[in-house]
Amino acid sequence: MGDDAADDADLDAGNFSVWVGEMQAALRGERDSVVPCGGCTACCTSSQFVHIAPDETDTLEHIPAALLFPAPRMPRGHVLMGYDERGHCPMLVENQCSIYEHRPATCRTYDCRVFPAAGVEVEGDDKALIAQRTRRWRFDFPTAADRIRHGAVKAAAAFVRDHRDAVPAERVPSNPTQLAVLAIEMHGSFLRDDAETDQTRGRANGSGAR
Repeated sequence: MGDDAADDADLDAGNFSVWVGEMQAALRGERDSVVPCGGCTACCTSSQFVHIAPDETDTLEHIPAALLFPAPRMPRGHVLMGYDERGHCPMLVENQCSIYEHRPATCRTYDCRVFPAAGVEVEGDDKALIAQRTRRWRFDFPTAADRIRHGAVKAAAAFVRDHRDAVPAERVPSNPTQLAVLAIEMHGSFLRDDAETDQTRGRANGSGAR
């Protein structure tokens, strides 16, 4: 962790609606997430398993095979990279990613702002550094539409928590990260467009969620 991540000062998370659009594009594989990390390496030092798909050949060429193992409940060829006895990613060397230009798609799309965006708490003592970081993010809401969209993301997360049986089995989240990401992906179901006022409004409930 750098000095920036060691204090309690607020961090500028950016315009909410702009960030959501960029995050959705990253999740679709159209771009990398651009996170103002500063010196923070919380996501690399918090005992996280990193998923790598079989088509990520460049990444796989830069990670020793001994560090990889088959990903449970996923098709053949999907692997996970674990962490060392300190909970650190084995590719983190001298507090920097040693394969940054070849890092997995999971790392390219990871953005801890998904947690405050979805109102999801980070759990576990080994994730304390991520939890500390996420509490510091502050989004900007310059218009009413920004706040409505934020409410829709949080409503989507709450819906998934309360109605897991309504989510396709293969999409049911098994950890807070997956829950927050799913909320980002499906929050549009909790919005409606008012043709007369040209405004985006939040749904009163989860109707239309799928």
